[in-house]
Amino acid sequence: MKITISGSLGNIGKPLTTKLVAAGHEVTVISSAADRQQAIADLGAVAAIGSVSDAEFLKEAFAGADAVFVMTPPNMGGVNIIANTTEAGKAFAAAITASGVKRVVMLSSIGGDLPTGNGPIAGLHNIEKIYSELESVSVTFLRAGLFFTNFYNDVPLIKGMGIMGANYPGAIRVPFVYPDDIATAAVEELQKNRTGKNVRYIVSDVRTPNEAVRILGTAIGNPELPWVEFTDEQALQGMQQAGLPEEVAQLYTEMGTGFRNGTIPADFERNGSPVDGQTKLEDFAKIFAAGF
Repeated sequence: MKITISGSLGNIGKPLTTKLVAAGHEVTVISSAADRQQAIADLGAVAAIGSVSDAEFLKEAFAGADAVFVMTPPNMGGVNIIANTTEAGKAFAAAITASGVKRVVMLSSIGGDLPTGNGPIAGLHNIEKIYSELESVSVTFLRAGLFFTNFYNDVPLIKGMGIMGANYPGAIRVPFVYPDDIATAAVEELQKNRTGKNVRYIVSDVRTPNEAVRILGTAIGNPELPWVEFTDEQALQGMQQAGLPEEVAQLYTEMGTGFRNGTIPADFERNGSPVDGQTKLEDFAKIFAAGF
């Protein structure tokens, strides 16, 4: 198959490219960074350098593809994030239509069913709606759990204050995912002969933050590492003090609220809380400790 993927050689793009090339597919990798061209070629793929907001460029990158994997960069622009994310989705949709691609796998998120109250995920909800209206195109919405790798953002908090935390309690059950497991699921979906519009959740493990701090803390030699539940105001202020733009901090605070009140994981739970990924919290703890 000829497959085009977006996401450059990031945490998902690189393993996805490697797995698709190993399976014998002709892979084109979209990247905005010209200096990634050689690295993409070294993996056995072809680089398409340009902007994911440019529908004409995307049309050319999608030309002749049997399937495409689409993801939008997080926090596009730092301001007007939901609008920017949505516009990128419109550019992808226009390119899909113009190029005649018939099979699409879109990286979405748990909570992608919600139009509001889910922080930055609202942009992915909007894109899901746009793709749902594509005619004669089979689409899988790959709704991922909360990335294990987000725990790296807590490293300064661990080293500076000896805690981990967010604006939700340590006892709630959170669906987590490891990027390599997303890549594996994307490979499976890109090769499937599906029809219509489908949702697949990709989650590696469902654990509580209290379990996370115990397991991660033990891995780094701090088994008593506590989880601290912040107020929304404390979370917002802390992220801004860490250098995040106000709009970004507000969106992530809202997302935390969505986990706290249970609205973000609700549809995942209604669908039986499926866990397909192979990387468990204990596995990630070893990776986390190695980079701590």
